[in-house]
Amino acid sequence: MYFTDRGIEELVERRGEETVTLEWVAEQLRTFVDVNPEFETPIERFATWLARDDEDDEE
Repeated sequence: MYFTDRGIEELVERRGEETVTLEWVAEQLRTFVDVNPEFETPIERFATWLARDDEDDEE
């Protein structure tokens, strides 16, 4: 298990039963970057990856 998987596993354990909107996720990401501006680039890349993830399925 990668170190980052621990945070993902905690997220699933604590909030896995919740239903959220992408708007809510986007707001959480904005808040995270406001508090942690050094993560702006990775969060931007992650958001772009999520936004474009289904493009490969169209080919």
